[in-house]
Amino acid sequence: MRPQLFNIDTALLTSNCVVRRFRENEGGVFRNLIEQNKDYLQDHFPILVAEVGADDDSAECFLRERIAAWLLQQDFAFGIWHNESTELIGYVHIFDINWEVPMAEISYFIDKDHMKQGLMTEVLARVLRFVFRQLELEKIYLKTLSDNFASQRLARRVGFSREGDLRNEFRKPGGMIADLVRFGFSRETYGE
Repeated sequence: MRPQLFNIDTALLTSNCVVRRFRENEGGVFRNLIEQNKDYLQDHFPILVAEVGADDDSAECFLRERIAAWLLQQDFAFGIWHNESTELIGYVHIFDINWEVPMAEISYFIDKDHMKQGLMTEVLARVLRFVFRQLELEKIYLKTLSDNFASQRLARRVGFSREGDLRNEFRKPGGMIADLVRFGFSRETYGE
């Protein structure tokens, strides 16, 4: 455990959203978000869809595991809540943390009805500030499907650089093997 992380922020504010740690009894709301976006998520996040499951209890178990992992400093999962509607519209996950470097992987998605509004850009920029200033990571990276051009544009917009292609790294639920693209962002290139 890192005592300096005992008092990190559990809620991050942007102009349009509150990005915060999940709380108990939000499993049903999270499962609804997954269900509403299942067509997209099934191809890009099949493990998440499977782990959340098809009922509120399995989704609640998933979120409580994320809450426990946060407290144990193993990973950090945020829900993205829209300020105006107060509804859950997305998810950000910082995971596979290597405290020796320190570095981690990040993944994210936003509800299909909230895409192309700039919300994920402001959320990701705010989460990166959290990553470098509060978690004190030296590097954060993400992997995206090679044909997910929107996610690649978003990564570049907030400061990530393409690090390379990962051939045959991902199996889609239909069985097709796909390539991933890896993007990285290091503390030394972070501008704040």
